[in-house]
Amino acid sequence: MGLPNRVNVALLTVCCVALQISTGTMTFAAERNIVFFITDDEGATLGCYGDKTAVSPGIDALARDGVLFNNAFATTASCSASRSVVMSGLHNHKNGQYGHQHHFHKFGSYPNVIALALPRVLANAGYRTGQIGKYHVGPEAVYRFETYLKGNARSTVEMAEACRGFINNRSDDRPFFLYFGTSDPHRGGGIDKNSPLELKPDLFGNKPNRQAYPGVREVFFDPEKVAVPDFLPDTPETRSEIAQYYQACSRIDQGFARLVEILKESGVYDKTLVVFTSDHGMAFSGAKTTVYQPGLRVPFIVRNPYETKRGFSTDAMISHIDITPSLLDFAGGLDPEVNGPKNWVDPDRYWKEKELFSRDNRDGGNQFRSYHGKSWLKTLSDPEVQHWDSIFASHTFHEIQMYYPMRVVQDKRYKLIWNIAHKLDYPFASDLWAASSWQSQFQKGEDAPYGQKTVGQYLHRSRFELFDLRNDPHEVYNLADKPEFAELLNTYQEKMKSMQKELDDPWIIKWKYE
Repeated sequence: MGLPNRVNVALLTVCCVALQISTGTMTFAAERNIVFFITDDEGATLGCYGDKTAVSPGIDALARDGVLFNNAFATTASCSASRSVVMSGLHNHKNGQYGHQHHFHKFGSYPNVIALALPRVLANAGYRTGQIGKYHVGPEAVYRFETYLKGNARSTVEMAEACRGFINNRSDDRPFFLYFGTSDPHRGGGIDKNSPLELKPDLFGNKPNRQAYPGVREVFFDPEKVAVPDFLPDTPETRSEIAQYYQACSRIDQGFARLVEILKESGVYDKTLVVFTSDHGMAFSGAKTTVYQPGLRVPFIVRNPYETKRGFSTDAMISHIDITPSLLDFAGGLDPEVNGPKNWVDPDRYWKEKELFSRDNRDGGNQFRSYHGKSWLKTLSDPEVQHWDSIFASHTFHEIQMYYPMRVVQDKRYKLIWNIAHKLDYPFASDLWAASSWQSQFQKGEDAPYGQKTVGQYLHRSRFELFDLRNDPHEVYNLADKPEFAELLNTYQEKMKSMQKELDDPWIIKWKYE
């Protein structure tokens, strides 16, 4: 009696698989896949964050069925440096990538970071790993993916289609990890020569003359109707640049929506953790390269299909240092005792066997066993669950000419910025210096308004900046020099020193010698 039943079960299984193949639903696909979608220079300018100008239906849909974080922060508002934090779970001062990786800047992480690097630890946890679009970290041997997909990082719809084969791969039964990095809405592509303004706006990667990328229905914005963030001056030049910026953001949304569509068609959307964020804030002076809120605060949305309670927002404070340990935790590869990979690989032994980096400074005197960040998975099940009481930011360079180390400690009420090189004028990224939104005010002199401040206040920083974020969310009134806040300043200075010591920050020495 048992044999016929087993035969019937086998026949039924074969029929079900055949039906799934014919209908395009492949339910035997691996569980617990991961898609990490990161944009370039995008603030929280999305409909789900209350922005009425933004056109972002795809990302807004993710927020409605996932968890939207109101207090997510980068540790540094610099593209390459930020991505090294995202992919290592360590602040820059420890992973060694203080600034840009490309061209003559030549920064890179210590080779021994390989022990904690995101694609490496997920591969060790049994994942097949793929990457497409902007990469911008180094060395490649440290942050190595198994598969590198090709696609125009300005055309996210094209990028999504290029991922179809990777997502649909049924010859490998491992779950997949896809790192999807756009170049939008980073500045680039020249200026809009059709603009009537003398100082013409950057195109932000948009094609000139209202042309479109393949598969994209470009959304064009009227400069007179866009929302101007409070940290920027409300001028024709700023509005023109904001309009270009929003167009690039809408293109991201279309690519994101296409990627979700492909996941659904492949039958893996409900088996895939989807994370959406940006490397840091908008590419405007006052945001990018600064440690003010518009530079550090990022959009952050997560959909975990294995959580039954979804569709809420949380005020839990999270940081980019949390991304790698969180994804590894989801993959089942995080050792909670050491807050590092279960399948940890000794980097010294690894490089010795490979005969690579044998005489190089592989570690900067650091051990790479544990992450600075911690897993936020528990916040995905309950909006009341908190994460960090305070977050720390660590910025050193953007471009190599821009040495201006800053340290930040921030909670939900107060924020302390230590401008370690405060005697220098604040340095500019080349694209931000040339921006019409900046030049239009800079050329008027240091008394000209720039957002809630003046041009002069932006150029010349105090050693310490202390802000009451509850009553001064735009960081206008520096409390550090006011006698009545001396005790509060000292409290946060001591808190910063303590965090620097805990996080192995070499710049802690500057408290004694400068």
